Amino acid sequence: MPDEAPATIADAYKAAFRGHPAGVAVITAEGPDGPTGLTASSVASVAIDPPVLVFSLSTNSGSAGVVLGAPVFVVHLVDSLGVALAKRFAATGSPAADDPIWGTLPSGDRYLPSAASALRCRPLSTTPIGSSTVVVAEVLDIVVGLERGEPLVYHNREFHSLTDRSRLS
Repeated sequence: MPDEAPATIADAYKAAFRGHPAGVAVITAEGPDGPTGLTASSVASVAIDPPVLVFSLSTNSGSAGVVLGAPVFVVHLVDSLGVALAKRFAATGSPAADDPIWGTLPSGDRYLPSAASALRCRPLSTTPIGSSTVVVAEVLDIVVGLERGEPLVYHNREFHSLTDRSRLS
């Protein structure tokens, strides 16, 4: 017997996207109380020249509010070696400024050196849509980590490493 149909379109929408895997990123910015961040699964590439990416945030308070108000932020692409990092920033509260998790980019911005890649960005536009805000940002600098794990996806409310064991053509 098939599962019951979701009661509302919002429930159906959530169910549909729970079954759609997405990449994992941690977005950080400097706030009045130090660095903060959050885990996001909505980051996508938009253009290469100039390099532009897009993501959405579901609230304007807490870490999301700091990111939305920052002139510069860092989008960290996370691989399987960074699951603990993704989980840490998915929880409320960010590591303190003196936590060894943070490094400093040549620009002076703090970043997470253990991430697979760090993309220092400036916002080009923000568009509120319902309870979310869509951010389009230009990538200013990129640091690619030396150690690379397997690709990481968020699927059905869990993190999964993705290994290409059988190639589909």
